[in-house]
Amino acid sequence: MTARIVIARHGQTAWNALGRLQGHTDIELDDIGRGQARELAMAIGTHAVTTVWTSDLCRARETGEIVATAMGLGAPRIEPELRERRFGVFEGLTRDQCAAQHPDAWRAWLENTMAPPGGESREDAVERMERALRRVATDGESALVVSHGGVLRLWLMDLLGRTVPLIKNGAIYVVELTDRFRVIE
Repeated sequence: MTARIVIARHGQTAWNALGRLQGHTDIELDDIGRGQARELAMAIGTHAVTTVWTSDLCRARETGEIVATAMGLGAPRIEPELRERRFGVFEGLTRDQCAAQHPDAWRAWLENTMAPPGGESREDAVERMERALRRVATDGESALVVSHGGVLRLWLMDLLGRTVPLIKNGAIYVVELTDRFRVIE
């Protein structure tokens, strides 16, 4: 059996606009983000999506609710393992602030050698995302998953074996799962 999943990043928040790392900090969508969610619903309309899954953080939940309502689908199913990566001491800071306030941790982060103090490792985040997406895939319905840029990017880089650019708010990827995931769009 082949399962197809449309994966999207949530709409913009005020912290996204300021370049602040959110991680597990629960920040809601701003007006631009709500507009991006409506645009996402139109873009998703070309796919045969029958169910919506989201992380438990409000920015992903609200994006999923807007899409589900626009498409006439039921309320999104909440999956906590679709959460963003925990950024520890970097949460709430811009990249410049991370570099200034935590220079050694920031350097290690950029070199992909260590998670920041209190943060989640790359490996743990990828494994968590893989588990969640496999759960969604075994549900048997064609699903939209609304998650977060950091954890999606890590999972895609692991899957593809190469660097993936930062994922924009509202961006979508389509993946299929047979024995393993593969990106098809």
